[in-house]
Amino acid sequence: MTNSNSSNSNSPIDLAAIGNALVDVLANVGDDFIENEQENGMVKGGMMLVDEGRARAVYDKMPPAIEMSGGSAANTMAGFASLGGRGAYIGKVAKDQLGDVYAHDLKSQGLIYETSRLENGPETGRCMILVTPDAQRTMNTFLGASTQLTEADVNEDLIAQAQITYLEGYLFDPEHAKKAFRKAGDIVRQNGRKLALTLSDTFCVDRHRADFLDLINGSVDILFANEDEIKALFETDNFEEACEAIRGKCEVTAITRGAEGSVILSGEERISVSAITPKALIDTTGAGDLYAAGFLFGLTQNADLAECGRLGSIAASEVISHMGPRPQTSLSELVKKAA
Repeated sequence: MTNSNSSNSNSPIDLAAIGNALVDVLANVGDDFIENEQENGMVKGGMMLVDEGRARAVYDKMPPAIEMSGGSAANTMAGFASLGGRGAYIGKVAKDQLGDVYAHDLKSQGLIYETSRLENGPETGRCMILVTPDAQRTMNTFLGASTQLTEADVNEDLIAQAQITYLEGYLFDPEHAKKAFRKAGDIVRQNGRKLALTLSDTFCVDRHRADFLDLINGSVDILFANEDEIKALFETDNFEEACEAIRGKCEVTAITRGAEGSVILSGEERISVSAITPKALIDTTGAGDLYAAGFLFGLTQNADLAECGRLGSIAASEVISHMGPRPQTSLSELVKKAA
């Protein structure tokens, strides 16, 4: 795969991302917490969308929690910045206290964040993440202001400058968000850049299969999925069948498989990359997001695909060793130590 060189003056931004801007609320719970909420639709290890009332009800039941800026693509951008990449993020928050915190967090990481704030609408969105003793995370997401992202929020200059633009599948529900994705895709093509997509969750795949396949067949250069998501996309229980079905549809497909590492497909090439065992397995929140951060950083630095996968494994291993979906240790320093 050919990439624009990161030192190219025509690419002052390595990576731009568009996603749901959410504040993460994380708490450790027992399995009984999830079991008691099954009647409300909660499924262990899954993600469900909730309205504001349900969000408050879950929040009130949660034990003491950690609150931090999150959202899948924003987590990826935080990891990307920690690796030394130059990035920009597009996502909608409200003109409220959580929105202020969110914007400050992104800018403090050196990321470009200029999306206008929402006024007279829903509050800044949040995702309540329940982490069970086996480190699985169960998410209840109130999308709030994040769903109000429109075509007008897609900064054409940012997308045109970025080597790669990364789209988050979680954002794909509202029609105006789909239009924003399509606009970004058009800008990417017009400027000879690359478009990346993450499928985000089987929940998203089941609802948006046709639209995702349409994007993949027509626009996406780099696809990220985990094993369950890629199987859901092609409605098969067989991983190898899913791999063959996606082969050739994108320039690169990176599929994560938890402790089994990842598989990278490009043309006829298939590369298996080992996972890196963390110091301790504490919380799997953000593992896929940080894998994408490492992988995309590698691509923007012209690394080969095996090295991109290795960088993804390093970043994912760091984030699952602690609570929260963003790195607590400099990823660039970890990469140097692992060299």
